[in-house]
Amino acid sequence: MFDFTGKRVVVCGGSKGIGRSAALGFAKAGAAVSICARGAEALAATRAELGPQGHAAPCDLGDAAQIARYIAEAEAALGGIDVLVNNASGFGMADTEEGWAASLNVDVLATTRASRAALPALKAARGCIVNISSISGYRPSVRGPAYAAVKALLINYTQSQAATLAPDGVRVNGVAPGSIEFPGGVWEQRRDSHPELYRRTLASIPFGRFGTPEEVANVILFLASPLAGWITGHTVVVDGGQMLS
Repeated sequence: MFDFTGKRVVVCGGSKGIGRSAALGFAKAGAAVSICARGAEALAATRAELGPQGHAAPCDLGDAAQIARYIAEAEAALGGIDVLVNNASGFGMADTEEGWAASLNVDVLATTRASRAALPALKAARGCIVNISSISGYRPSVRGPAYAAVKALLINYTQSQAATLAPDGVRVNGVAPGSIEFPGGVWEQRRDSHPELYRRTLASIPFGRFGTPEEVANVILFLASPLAGWITGHTVVVDGGQMLS
């Protein structure tokens, strides 16, 4: 469906779930792909799946110095950066110091820091950024107020980035997934730890199932492709109609 031959793609938070599926999708479409994450085992496994054009490095996306180091390494390994995908989340849910710190540090600051570090390369390539938010950013949340607030911030920041970088030929868009289930992911865990929440969430999705990482990755690839060449500043909801309920 897509052809990214010759393109250089960096996926921050690319070892599992949506990030992994996006990285593998870009690689399958011919791109050279770099991923980072904290977990060494999942990072190594996904790196092996990326093929000979793949690159991976450990990185704590809550640490500014590590982000700067990783982006520089990725740019050197790939020979530039055409696409940056900011996918990581700290999953700070509660309205506590710890909840806010986790969400702000990873969901927000990792996005701004990685974007700034990659910007010279992105401007040179007239590339694009895709920020991963959530449908939680569009509505209030009693269960996860910190998470919802920072995802709303990312939607707004995506618009500001797009307006700022348009004169440089850099497009910026976002994706807001609904509830996505995959092995080892949050919803698989909640199926056992919070079965009532799992059932209630499942019942809220008109199609009667959770989404898959590949369904979100397809939209990420579209937004990074020439097919979306006249789209910037928008966040696309990928939720199977979950927000309709």
